[in-house]
Amino acid sequence: MRLYTYFRSSAAYRVRIALNLKALPYEAVPVHLLRDGGEQLGAAFRAVNPGALLPALEDGDTTVTQSLAIMEYLEERHPLVPLLPADAAGRARVRGLAMDIACDTHPLGNLRVLKYLVHTLKLDEEAKLEWLRHWMGLGLATVEEHLARDVATGRFCHGDTPSMADCCLVPQVFNARRFGLDLESYPNIARVDANCAALPAFQAAHPSAQPDAE
Repeated sequence: MRLYTYFRSSAAYRVRIALNLKALPYEAVPVHLLRDGGEQLGAAFRAVNPGALLPALEDGDTTVTQSLAIMEYLEERHPLVPLLPADAAGRARVRGLAMDIACDTHPLGNLRVLKYLVHTLKLDEEAKLEWLRHWMGLGLATVEEHLARDVATGRFCHGDTPSMADCCLVPQVFNARRFGLDLESYPNIARVDANCAALPAFQAAHPSAQPDAE
């Protein structure tokens, strides 16, 4: 398998964690999101993903885009070390938490959104950061409330083994710290993140551990 990735891409980070948790070997193909105006916008990568977004996974003749779809694909193709619980209610909860992050929170701070804020709407750096912290804070508050109120929460987002929800949560926490969001209001998120950080699969997926890290 080949994973088109960038060390600081949150979506690619999710998939790296999933691959590591399942102990699936893969070739990392770095795509620099900033160099030369963004390598993802060039013809070579658009031939892989017309949407010009990371990640993309090639598995033989199959190419899968969108991080959640890739994780679902890996779950179906390699069910050992599952990323989803065995019961329907548990699977729905994990998917819901993952979507809270990947669909409702992360897109508002995606690179192309930030470029639009700066280049088209002419926001300065502080206004851009305020935008990021506002929407990340709202998204993480939702996840925090779910974790706090549901007895299904354990050492990780759901129970005591990492799931697809943790694959999504950890990169979002990395982003929050990177952009200066105060995490004191999210004690359950901080606890789950710390438990994940102790696992080799998460450590190996961290941006600082990637071959293209700067």
